[in-house]
Amino acid sequence: MPNNKRRTFLKGSIAASTVGIAAAAGLLAPIRVLAAWPADAFVLRNHEASLKAVTGTSDLPAGDIEIFAPEIAENGAMVSVTIESGMPDVSEIALFVVQNGQPLAATFLLGASAQPMVSIRVKMAETSDVVAAVKSGGAWYGASREVKVTLGGCGG
Repeated sequence: MPNNKRRTFLKGSIAASTVGIAAAAGLLAPIRVLAAWPADAFVLRNHEASLKAVTGTSDLPAGDIEIFAPEIAENGAMVSVTIESGMPDVSEIALFVVQNGQPLAATFLLGASAQPMVSIRVKMAETSDVVAAVKSGGAWYGASREVKVTLGGCGG
């Protein structure tokens, strides 16, 4: 029995040492694990500029996109938004909150077999349009919906 405890201890020590050495050498740096993201689009303060940074245009044609969000959000600190699309070949979905200080709320890259549906909770500073942009077959399409906020979520 004592040999089993010793072996377990030695295995754990060797594993911890290996991970520690790899982390110290920079082989386990989080930057290597994180996906690429559109940093330029997230810092823009203008909705049209942010939309153009993500999609390449500020004018999106309508598509088969549904936005499920409350008509009236009692608390803007946590507004649930779900985006679904019936279009084929959806590879990306982006969500914008027009009146927020940083309009781009999220971008999602979808795999080939993924269902074109995402759900997220966002902060909304005030009543605003929520805009969904969906990339299908290499082209971008959009839809919007107004959400009225009674209590601001960004410090209000």
